[in-house]
Amino acid sequence: MDRQWMYADRRSKEFIDGVHYFLKVAEASRQRGFICCPCNKCKNQKEYSASRTIHFHLFESGFIPSYNYWTSHGEQGVEMEEEEVEDDNIPDFAQYVGFEGNQTGEEEIAADGNDVADDLGQMLQDAREDCESEKEAHKLDKMLEDHRTSLYPGCEQGHKKLDTTLELLQWKAKNGVSDKAFGDLLKLVKNILPGGNKLPETTYEAKKIVCPLGLEVHKIHACPNDCILYRGEEYENLEACPVCKALRYKIRRDDPGEVDGQLTKKRIPAKVMWYFPIIPRLRRLFRNKGNARMLRWHAEERQQDGMLRHPADGSQWRNIDRKFKEFGKDARNIRFGLSTDGMNPFGEMSSGHSTWPVTMCIYNLPPWLCMKRKYIMMPIIIQGPKQPGNDIDVYLRPLVEDLKQLWKKEGVPVWDEDKQEEFNLRALLFVTINDWPALSNLSGQSNKGYKACTHCMDETESTYLKHCRKVVYMGHRRFLAANHPVRKKGKHFEHKADHRTKPKHRSGKTVFAMVKDLNVVFGKGPGSQHIESEDGHAAMWKKNSIFWELPYWEFLDVCYAIDVMHLTKNLCVNLLGFLGVYGKSKDTLEARNDLKHMEQRDDLHPEPKEKGSHYLSPASYTLSKAKKESMFECLESIKVPSGYSTNIKRIISTKEKKFTNLKSHDCHVLMTQLLPVVIRGILPDNVQATITKLCAFMNAISQKVIDLDRLEALQNEVVQCLVSFELIFPPSFFNIMTHLLCHLVKEIRILGPMYLHNMFPFERYMGVLKKYVRNRARPEASIAKGYGTEEVIEFCVEFIEDLRPIGVPESRHEGRLRGKGTLGRKAITTVDNNLFRKAHFTVLQHSSLVAPYIEEHLALVRARNIGKSDAWITRHHIDTFPAWLRQHLMGNESINQQLAFLARGPSGSIATFQGYEINGYTFYTRAQDMKSTNQNSDVRVDAMGHDGTTVTYYGAIEDIWELDYGPLKVPLFRCQWVRLTGGGVMIDDSGMTTVDLNKVGYSDEPFVLANDVTQVFFVKDMSSKGKKGRGPDEPKRQVVLPVRPRLLHQHLDVFGRSISLGLSPSPPLPRANPRADAAVSRRRLELVILAAASASSAAAASLR
Repeated sequence: MDRQWMYADRRSKEFIDGVHYFLKVAEASRQRGFICCPCNKCKNQKEYSASRTIHFHLFESGFIPSYNYWTSHGEQGVEMEEEEVEDDNIPDFAQYVGFEGNQTGEEEIAADGNDVADDLGQMLQDAREDCESEKEAHKLDKMLEDHRTSLYPGCEQGHKKLDTTLELLQWKAKNGVSDKAFGDLLKLVKNILPGGNKLPETTYEAKKIVCPLGLEVHKIHACPNDCILYRGEEYENLEACPVCKALRYKIRRDDPGEVDGQLTKKRIPAKVMWYFPIIPRLRRLFRNKGNARMLRWHAEERQQDGMLRHPADGSQWRNIDRKFKEFGKDARNIRFGLSTDGMNPFGEMSSGHSTWPVTMCIYNLPPWLCMKRKYIMMPIIIQGPKQPGNDIDVYLRPLVEDLKQLWKKEGVPVWDEDKQEEFNLRALLFVTINDWPALSNLSGQSNKGYKACTHCMDETESTYLKHCRKVVYMGHRRFLAANHPVRKKGKHFEHKADHRTKPKHRSGKTVFAMVKDLNVVFGKGPGSQHIESEDGHAAMWKKNSIFWELPYWEFLDVCYAIDVMHLTKNLCVNLLGFLGVYGKSKDTLEARNDLKHMEQRDDLHPEPKEKGSHYLSPASYTLSKAKKESMFECLESIKVPSGYSTNIKRIISTKEKKFTNLKSHDCHVLMTQLLPVVIRGILPDNVQATITKLCAFMNAISQKVIDLDRLEALQNEVVQCLVSFELIFPPSFFNIMTHLLCHLVKEIRILGPMYLHNMFPFERYMGVLKKYVRNRARPEASIAKGYGTEEVIEFCVEFIEDLRPIGVPESRHEGRLRGKGTLGRKAITTVDNNLFRKAHFTVLQHSSLVAPYIEEHLALVRARNIGKSDAWITRHHIDTFPAWLRQHLMGNESINQQLAFLARGPSGSIATFQGYEINGYTFYTRAQDMKSTNQNSDVRVDAMGHDGTTVTYYGAIEDIWELDYGPLKVPLFRCQWVRLTGGGVMIDDSGMTTVDLNKVGYSDEPFVLANDVTQVFFVKDMSSKGKKGRGPDEPKRQVVLPVRPRLLHQHLDVFGRSISLGLSPSPPLPRANPRADAAVSRRRLELVILAAASASSAAAASLR
């Protein structure tokens, strides 16, 4: 029988007849009462007892490709000969699938004697050809042999010794498994595998298999006082430091010295640094085709629309391209970001050990990759236990030498695997990213004292507070516009005007002129030489930084970026301290005495009492006991969405009415979202408005996309906040971190979005480095070894299919972007017909395929019911349209397949869920929320009215349905909506949206497509709570806060181009409820294809 019908149109008569014939054959050859399903989804791997199940699968998914002989259903198949190739279109490797001629455990060898080509084998072969020594070539020969060797004799799955070892090492690194545990696992697996298997027995053996691909590492001895490195002709063979005279090697207590006839014991250096040269690592990066292509992303694929998304959108990137045209001409030339910070490798507060890794990111990459673990290099690690401090330049010397070589016009020759050509690679250091103390160590500028600001420099306005004994930084009126009224005389600023201009920007050349003549001898012992103080104050410059040796450094507008992560934490802790809700109150007697000493704000001066005590009158920012109770009642009630932040209850003490154990991300969440909500109604309007405006500023600059045109307004807002704070808080509030707020917008304009030059990713990476520590006696050596091993594994994994990189995290929403039920799945068949009809109509009205029929039916209803109201016509249209559409399209075989499925209607069996993930959000029903510590049931939907305006609706999910249209599964949320009118939804003067959840409406339109929904969460609005003894105990209103989808950045682009089934917003329809002016007409719907995308003829047949 000719079986071409198996792959014909599944609506055709020959396919339908053929399926019936196949099922008769399959029924006759049942095995143990079951039949294998040959559909394209089950692929003969699943068995079913009911033939109707297989019947449905075949119409839904079609047959598995090339299943012309029904060998799993009673027929005897025809096996191919050894040399036979079935089809010219099949790749070469396909002829080995299922071939049983080779049972020796050895890999097939091609005619020319080389290994059978695959990505990993080709990479090893290329590396073998590039070897510069016979020893290296021998090691790679051994690795190639391991790549050919089967895991055990007769391994039919094709597992190889090298591939399996790499996969196991990748799993070890990804999950942070210790060497001992991994060794025990290897022994267990080796015993389970057949005898004669080649699996390594120990962790050491496993690492030794991949070590030939390890890149060079230089272990360099250093002076224990950080004076010099023992390298180069001048210092390499010295036994003691020429500066401080400290010995190079540790002294053994029992060392008898050199004795004739006895071997000298190996000497241990007093201090060591590890240097991982960046040039061979850049060469390796370009050896992978995907990486080589991604390194040109900034020039070839970056969206350029005037918005700031990437450092390439900032002015510094463009200035470099203009100044150094040859460098900017080749998009492959690298631009680095550098960061360094101290870390305790043991993770213990009791230990003062400080290890300093130097890390680098590559800004050529897309923003979703450039800060990921996989693409962060660690060229230097400096041994503890003491930090290098100002002497870090000594350790940066090898890196700077490589950077100088990479800047030369000839660059370094590198092979580009993507373009299949060799080119001369160049690189520059684009910016450094450090916390405030490390920034001082790298830049050489003293960031304490009177001239601490790295932007204002010698024009920094600073004041020493006698009682608090600290320097503060005020006078922010000079940053206002020249004609701003606050600059004029007024009672709030001692009746003094401030017409000074803001500090001018210092070019690199100007700064270099300040430091070029500074002479410093590095080190902490005798013989070192430091910059002397000026007039009893710390000098503005501590050294001439080593980075000035880079020829381009003086042309960069911003060399050292301000770290917003630490700035936000410092600002948050400072603000909460003055509010009296974190640690010891900062509104102290000393702070008030400084006000008195400066003769400012008489009402806040301390009043002496008996026995030497003082009374501090309440300030505008002082929180009473009742206000603190209100604030912490709000905080205790907050439940945030999954993945939003830590559980708020863990960072507050309700008993003490204080925040506790605040981490950097907790401060970020407070300063960008929660703080303006929890202070509503408990602070005076001027204080609340200023803090809210500051938090709005912090939120705006933390976005991943920033409008360039908004930057000037943001700058004005933050300066106004600082000027207002000078009228609210005592001078001790204004530490250097508070002052730096006025320079953040400038850095965003120059360097691009703030999230790409802060310390969050580097701090996370240091957490990874800490996990490498296995030997507590040698933590830095453990880190160096772990980093080198992961480097090799990451490189090899890129050439093995189905293995994900260790350093690019997989989103928990991976594979669920288009929808997946996660909790409480149930199949129900009995459901309210009215609800079912509304759900079906919700799907139909969003289809561009159905839209013309909606217009046709609506016109028909109006023509037949002249004189009826619009409300009646709308209700009648909704009730009768699905049945009319089905009848109207009956027997029409020329219609679109997707339209046929939609017109037929959904299955009567509905899948319901308590939890659902779609578009990077996790949604719960309201009932599930009650049982959870998270709040995932609150949603927002944007609708477009007849006049083109967008109206936003808020509600909570009651039920989650998934309608089954054959191969199409459409998730819907049944929600309880808040009325827009009558005070249901309000927007206050600060721009915050509040809702009254008791004012519900729109019950005749409960459903919304899950794909159209954006997640929000609600927080109690304590300002709507009645006063004690009057009004309700609970607040009447809730503040709406937005939620960002938990997506890796690239998914936003991928999902934007995902498969669409022709479903799009329908034309606005007149409504019979207050939503008449805002018909639900949402963005393009992208239905989920959980089964096959093609339609079966059964759909058309059901319409006949």
